[in-house]
Amino acid sequence: MALDFSGRVAIVTGAGGGLGRQHALALAARGARVVVNDLGGGVDGSGGSASAAQKVVDEIRAAGGEAIANGASVTDAAAVEAMVQQVMDAWGRVDVLVSNAGILRDKSFAKMDLADFRLVLDVHLMGAVHCCKALWPVMMAQKYGRIVLTTSSSGLYGNFGQANYGAAKMALVGLMQTLAIEGMKHDIRVNCLAPTATTRMTEALFPPDMLEHFGPQAVVPAMLVLASQEAPTRTTLCAGAGGFEAAHVTLTQGVHVGTGADAPERLLAQMDAVRDRHGETVPGSGAEQGANEMRLARARQA
Repeated sequence: MALDFSGRVAIVTGAGGGLGRQHALALAARGARVVVNDLGGGVDGSGGSASAAQKVVDEIRAAGGEAIANGASVTDAAAVEAMVQQVMDAWGRVDVLVSNAGILRDKSFAKMDLADFRLVLDVHLMGAVHCCKALWPVMMAQKYGRIVLTTSSSGLYGNFGQANYGAAKMALVGLMQTLAIEGMKHDIRVNCLAPTATTRMTEALFPPDMLEHFGPQAVVPAMLVLASQEAPTRTTLCAGAGGFEAAHVTLTQGVHVGTGADAPERLLAQMDAVRDRHGETVPGSGAEQGANEMRLARARQA
């Protein structure tokens, strides 16, 4: 079954180049009307120009698609709200958000300025929050929405020199978990995409023989699935070079050591058992952690 976005309207942030450009082109090629949002700044977030977004719009239109450019900074909640209003005025709906805008301010934590930490959080996390908040009432009224938040292996698993970036990217997983639960009754499906791709942010990290394989276009199939009518929800999909995986936050079976004065010592002695991944689960909500702890307590009482 071909994924068809005819009649759908999509907003792609950070779509002036790299992954975002590929996402916008792919959605348009499959029939979506696309808002190409890009501040047009540098990798570190400095500067800004509307030309990057307009070039992608021109590409889409030249191929017979429909698109409009928007230069709002996702860090500006009012500008994001104005962007959504612009789309509603033009096309009357928004079905898909691909939150892709991001910057890098890499340094080891010891050398990192707090300003660089805050700015990366502001762009990646609050930028996504601003977009989701502006679109949430639209998608609730439509009883339909697909939101794709761009996370990263640096957030899921850590990476030297990226405490700010990793913190922001893992925060997006937490945002996804709750929005997916709250959006379920409105058919708003919320997922995360963790790409591995050569972009201006990352191309220096790849060996020369792998540059072509890890082009941003190889991530696009995952985005299209997560943005489609048939999308799952609460899924973190990893993608790169034609390979795809799912990442999960899991809960081990755990042990019960009680709350006595020696509980810290008993816990330390049983840490291997606590961390044993045999029989681990993927909780359906945060409440399941408490439910498991209740199970352990009741089992001890029996």
